[in-house]
Amino acid sequence: MERCEFMASRFREVYLSGTWIANTNYQDQLQQINWQIASTQIADLNTIAAIVYHINYYLQGILEGLEDGQFTIQDKFSFDVPEIVEDREWQILVHVFLDNAEKFAQTIERFDESKLEETFFEERFGNYWRNIEGVIEHGYYHLGQIVLIRKLIAADH
Repeated sequence: MERCEFMASRFREVYLSGTWIANTNYQDQLQQINWQIASTQIADLNTIAAIVYHINYYLQGILEGLEDGQFTIQDKFSFDVPEIVEDREWQILVHVFLDNAEKFAQTIERFDESKLEETFFEERFGNYWRNIEGVIEHGYYHLGQIVLIRKLIAADH
C-alpha cells in the first residue's frame, strides 16, 4: 500500500468506518446522537455540535484550499457554530461533515506520493504529510471528547 492510500485509510479509520484504535468512529457516534444531545451543554465543555462544526471547519477549509490554492481559515472562527434548534439542522451538519470527510480521504488517495513532502500552503505549516497526520490526530482527540460528553449526558439523564 502506498503512503497516500495508507494515510487515507488511517483517516477513514477515525472519521468514517474504523474501530481499530478507538473502537468507534465519528460516523458511528454521530448516527447515535440527536440534535438535543448534540446541543446539550455540560459545564464549560464544548457541545458535540460545536466539536463537529470545529472539525468540519478544518476539513472544509483544507479542501477549499486544495481547490483554489488559498488557505484562508482562521482558528478564531473554528467554533462559531450556529445554534442547533431542530433535528434538520443537526442532520445537515452531520451530512456535510461526513461528506467532507469522504472527500478528504479521496483527495489524499489521489495525491502523488511526492505531494506529501511539499509545503502545506506556507512554510510555517510544514509539509502535507505532517498536516494530514495532524488532521488524523486532531480527529481522535475530538472523537474522544464526543464519546465522553455523550457519557456525561447519559449519566445526567
